[in-house]
Amino acid sequence: MSRMRHAPAPQSTVQQQIQEDWANREYIEVITTNIKKIADFLNSFDTSCRSRLAMLNEKLTSLERQIEYLEARVTKGETLT
Repeated sequence: MSRMRHAPAPQSTVQQQIQEDWANREYIEVITTNIKKIADFLNSFDTSCRSRLAMLNEKLTSLERQIEYLEARVTKGETLT
């Protein structure tokens, strides 16, 4: 009879392992979701930064051209007015 009393113990151990497995899976899911959110944010940030840097580059290029033009006029002795 003592053997029958011990039979439920493995079942409770299995149930405990299943519960722990589900808890681990839920934890992994939360971590995975947060990693995806971070990756999405970083990709969005990268796109935004690249766009802003491209606009700044265009403005700088335009300013450089204006400076080169003005320097050429000054070198030739032309008046700037």
